[in-house]
This record gives sequence, structure tokens and C-alpha cells, in this order.
Amino acid sequence: MADPSDRINQLKINRDVPVESGRSWLIPGLIAIILCVAGGWWAYRSLGVSAVLVTTDVVRKPPSAIVSNSVLDASGYVVARQQATVSSKVTGKVVAVFVEEGMRVEKDQVLAKLDDSTEQAQLALASAQAESSRARLEEIKAVLRNAELERNRLQDLAKRNLASQSSLDAAEAAYEQLAASLETGRENVKVAERGVALAQDALSNMTITAPFAGMVVSKNAQPGEMISPISAGGGFTRTGICTIIDTNSLEIEVDVNEAYIQRVKPGQRVSATLDAYADWRIPSEVIAIIPTADRQKATVQVRIGFAERDDRILRDMGAKVSFLGNETPSEALQEQKGVIISSEALHTESGDDYVWLVRDSKVERRAVKISGQRDRAQLLVVEGLNVGDTIVQSSEETLAAGQSIKTK
Repeated sequence: MADPSDRINQLKINRDVPVESGRSWLIPGLIAIILCVAGGWWAYRSLGVSAVLVTTDVVRKPPSAIVSNSVLDASGYVVARQQATVSSKVTGKVVAVFVEEGMRVEKDQVLAKLDDSTEQAQLALASAQAESSRARLEEIKAVLRNAELERNRLQDLAKRNLASQSSLDAAEAAYEQLAASLETGRENVKVAERGVALAQDALSNMTITAPFAGMVVSKNAQPGEMISPISAGGGFTRTGICTIIDTNSLEIEVDVNEAYIQRVKPGQRVSATLDAYADWRIPSEVIAIIPTADRQKATVQVRIGFAERDDRILRDMGAKVSFLGNETPSEALQEQKGVIISSEALHTESGDDYVWLVRDSKVERRAVKISGQRDRAQLLVVEGLNVGDTIVQSSEETLAAGQSIKTK
């Protein structure tokens, strides 16, 4: 039998043999984590992921002294003072349309035709009735001439006592009756001719013409559709053939804050730019100030007319205007020194103005000098920048010199 002490000895812990600790991996693991984080940060920086997202703008050259001569800036839209959706006077079916969008038309030019078969028949009937009335009138005239001869003859006989008074009276009565019939016949002819004119007018209503010279901006009906001056058939009946605008009546309507309306007056010179052509300044002037205010928006509407006409000016285009001061036109056209930047790009610190200049996807701080008023969307910079420089207009984070950036 085995000695039990041997089994007991197997249960003893040999302290001379090093024990494997469960924490022996902790230090190497921490070192590996630190190396991974450091490597990730290096990759994060080297790949440019830390670059700040910004919006940039290009420095532009002002075309004239208008920028510094402006007393008020506003925005609005190009509208047509004279425009019309051309329709018919009566309900009818369209058989032909002769215009397309963008086509120029002259006054009284034919735009479309409606089905006129009924009107043609009515005109033919009215013409036939008028001819019948004229023929009846000629017949009455012939009978009246015969009655007049008979009356004159009986008058001569009565003077010689060769005819009775009753015969003379009957001839007189017949003559007067025919004379009255002649007047009735003449009135009937007039009525018949007016019927012809009415039928001709109804026929002319089937031809739709341009009320004034202008440009077609929309075509609303096609051959085969019904058209009516009122919406009699719901969505199945058109109320117009096309819309025409007089391009010579294009103007700008802007809403001016009522707090600044005292800076605007009729006849004042205005410099206008279209959103589609930001570098094209159009000479304009104030036509009128609408004598009422909008209590909801606290604005007053101002009408501005173009001094120059151009095919690039289209209805409903967005426009920005600058109401000019008292300088003469020659002074306003003088070349202005400096460049133009957005007011959002300007920063001020301790009284010094600066912008963030973009070079090789990094920014550097550039001191600038501003001329003129500062409460505008566009500012005039006379020192520190050149035309074509790229600057930061806005950024999502605070910038620092040498900061990497990404453009939106």
C-alpha cells in the first residue's frame, strides 16, 4: 500500500519555481495601445484629417467708385411692368398656335386660331339676311315710284274735274303707306347690316392677336384643347394661350427697410447688378417710391428702371442695387483703387483688421486696411490684398496661423 505522505507532499506548493502571474501581460499591452494611438494621431495629422472645413472667396477688383459712393444697398427681382396672359373672349377649341417661348411678336400679330365653323355659318346667314333686306327695300322703292306717278296723275285729273275725290284720296293713302314702308325697309337694312357686323366680330374673336409688342415667356395651350376666358371646365379648359411681356418695361422692384427709406428719392442714380452677372453693373435710376409701407415686413417698395436695355436682362432674375450718393456720374465712373472682399471675411483684434489668406491649403494671417463704410456686405480693402487672392470667408472652427484647411 502506498504511503499517504507521498500524496500529501504532492499537494505542497514549491516556492522555488516562479509563479505565472495573471498581470504579466498588462505592461506590454499598455505599451502597444500607446503606440497604436500615437501612430493613429500621426496618420490623422499627416493625412490632413484634422484640416478645418472653411468657405473661401476670391478677392475681386471694384469696377468703379460706386462701392464707396453707395448710401444704401438692397436686393430685389426683375419684373415686367407690362405683361399679359392672352386669352380669347369666348370659349372655343384651339386649332392652331403660332408662337413658342422666347419668340418676339409685334402688336396685332396672330398668336392662335380657334374653331370658327359656327361663326362662319352665322356670318353667312347674317349676310344673306342683309341682302334680302336690301332687295326688299329696292322693291318698295319701285312700288313707291309707281304710286307716286298714280297720285300725280289723279291730281291733274282732279284739277280738271275728270277724277273723283275718293280716287285721289286712295292714291294719296297708298303713296303714304308705301313711303312708310320705305322707311321701315331702310331700318331693316340697318339692322341686317349690324347683324353682319356682329357676326364678323364673333368670327374675329376666333383669331387671337397680340395686344402689344413683346416676348412670349410661356405657352399655355396646344391645338385640340378648349380655351375660355373663365375656368369653366376645371382643369380641362385653358384660360390663356400664352403670356407676353414687354421687354422695354422690365424694371427692378426692391423692398427697402422703412428705417432707411429717407436715403432714397425719385430720380436717384442706382447701380444694379444681376445675380447671374455679378461683374456687370447696369446704370439705373429710381422711378418711384410706392407711397405705402408693408406693416408685416416694415418695408417700402421702390421701383428702379434700367438706363440701358440688354437681352441678358430677364424677368424674375435676382438683382442687387446700390443707391448712389451725390457724386457726379464722371466721378462714379473713375477707377477705384483697392479690392473688394466679403464683410464676413474681415476680422478685428485690438483695433487691427486682418483676414485669413489661403496658400497651399494652409492659412496665414494678413493685415488689411479698410476704406469707406463697414456696414455693408462688400468692403473696400486698399492695402494688404491683391486681386485674385483666396481668403477664408467663414470657418467651422477657430483658425490659427499655419492651420490646414479643406474647402467646402
